[in-house]
Amino acid sequence: MEKLIVSSSPHLKSGRTTQKIMRDVLIALSPAALASIILFGPRALMLIAVCVASCVLAEWVCRKVMKRDNTIGDLSAAVTGLLLAFNLPVTIHPLMAVFGSIVAIVVVKQMFGGIGQNFVNPALTARIVMMTSFPSAMSNWVQPLSWLHSSDAVTTASPLGIIKEGAGGTLPSHWELLLGINAGCLGETCAIALILGGIYLVARGVIHPAIPLCYIGTAAVISLIAGRDVVTELLTGGLMLGAIFMATDYTTTPISLKGRIVFAIGCGIITMLIRIYGSLPEGVSFSIILMNILSPHIEKLTRPRAFGSGRKGKEAQP
Repeated sequence: MEKLIVSSSPHLKSGRTTQKIMRDVLIALSPAALASIILFGPRALMLIAVCVASCVLAEWVCRKVMKRDNTIGDLSAAVTGLLLAFNLPVTIHPLMAVFGSIVAIVVVKQMFGGIGQNFVNPALTARIVMMTSFPSAMSNWVQPLSWLHSSDAVTTASPLGIIKEGAGGTLPSHWELLLGINAGCLGETCAIALILGGIYLVARGVIHPAIPLCYIGTAAVISLIAGRDVVTELLTGGLMLGAIFMATDYTTTPISLKGRIVFAIGCGIITMLIRIYGSLPEGVSFSIILMNILSPHIEKLTRPRAFGSGRKGKEAQP
């Protein structure tokens, strides 16, 4: 007689693991990492290495202290470190980057139970904490490629700063924005590298295109209504980086397709409201964090009805 084994779900197994997903994310982030090193020089490579190493070390130490199985092998800490580096200016002091890494890994991730338990994006939360703690250092931008002809960094205003406050300088052309020849954080300037990474993630099935497309589309529509340069708005700041790599985080975004669309539209609306009416030139970090907090409520409101149930949760009549 054949034995029947009863086990809990899921019953369909997949070869996809957290490590493989994070490896794909690292591969997708590689073009932007390479672009940042070309645009901002060896210091960008040093800052990326510091953030990744400190995030991995912080997770290893934290798991040891908490007497939990170590999880650095799943590569999620390395992804967090790379994303954090992408959200920092190249001029930031390395010790400040280490501080941000500890906030991201220990406070935001591990204190809530580790991967899959944090309710907000670790890298973006760390960036907001650093913006509050070190406002001057976090807004010190340099001209890309200036490291090639000068040992001293040539400071300049970011495109969003020029738009918001009329800071000195002229706006880069659309081609310059696409190639990354504009001031900003390490990983947010080269739009074409981020788009290539996004295409790779969609092709690999790591992310669903609904969130990036709805986020970027919402920002484009609001820019058009507000009479702003749509292309400039989309290619400046952290919009591409946030829409492709951080608004698509599995843990902090809704699961259902309707929920993802609502989440993305909310991110786009808040981003543009802050850019147009807020005191800060950029709103990507705050928009994604706010929508992360609302994700459980969005998930509840957009949850599909169970098969066989009637409207308003009542059982269907025979």
